[in-house]
Amino acid sequence: MSLPLRGIPPMHALTAFESAARLGGFAAAAQELCVTPSAVSHRIRQLEARLGLALFDREPTGVQLTSAGRRYLDSVREAFDRLSQGGGAMAAERERLKISVPPTFARQMLMARLPEYLERHPEVEITVNVALPTDVTTPQSADLAVRWLAHAPLAALAEKLFDDELMVLASPGYARQIALREPADLARAELLRSELLPWRPWFAAAGLDWPEPQRGSVLNDLGMLLEVAACGLGVALCTRRIARAWLESGRLLGPLAVSAPSPMNYYLVAEDHGARRPGVRRFAAWLGDALGDRVAYCERASG
Repeated sequence: MSLPLRGIPPMHALTAFESAARLGGFAAAAQELCVTPSAVSHRIRQLEARLGLALFDREPTGVQLTSAGRRYLDSVREAFDRLSQGGGAMAAERERLKISVPPTFARQMLMARLPEYLERHPEVEITVNVALPTDVTTPQSADLAVRWLAHAPLAALAEKLFDDELMVLASPGYARQIALREPADLARAELLRSELLPWRPWFAAAGLDWPEPQRGSVLNDLGMLLEVAACGLGVALCTRRIARAWLESGRLLGPLAVSAPSPMNYYLVAEDHGARRPGVRRFAAWLGDALGDRVAYCERASG
């Protein structure tokens, strides 16, 4: 059962009237509304019949608003303005969330999951900015950051997203080329390096008393590190979760059984201005659940 509209004229009749009054004729209004001039004339006659008023004087040379038409035009424009302002107010109420993330995390872990969040929360608009992974601060322009750190920073909100383990990774061809079967076989390999992950923790887990490598290519992005290894240019050390896409595609494999806890992990970080917002906490909770292996976040009181 439809509800009565309290005598409100049809919108197509009101828009035809406003357009014809503003543009000074039915033909111009028809062109603007993508209808015929006769359709505009018919809609305005419907409106006049409904109101019991003559809105236009129709002359051979054109049409002119009547005094009643001028008064009614003011009312229609006021109503249209209120509708427009109301839509703007609703748009202003949308939740805007700015997050800062490292490039590899964005590509491998966030972007594929983000549509799910936006589908659940259509009122949210998210801006994603790429940032240095080890920057311990949250930019003032961001509400929430993901950082690659050794431990939770001092922040209003600091949450480890998951624990991960280090593993040696090589392309199938490179692993065959150097006959990589035991940890000591790495002595024949080109060890790719990154300031984001040292080799020493894995060496220790493998029983190798080796120093940190001092030669070989250095990559400051973990995704780039894995791509170089997948091209057969050396052996990479990375975490299993970050390397998942490369492992599942077969471009990289883990030829050695030894693993070690990662000394670095991804943390969600928010300062006071972001941590106080329910929308930020809601997104943080969703991301932790979406990635799994969630641990309790560390929180300190403000001030």
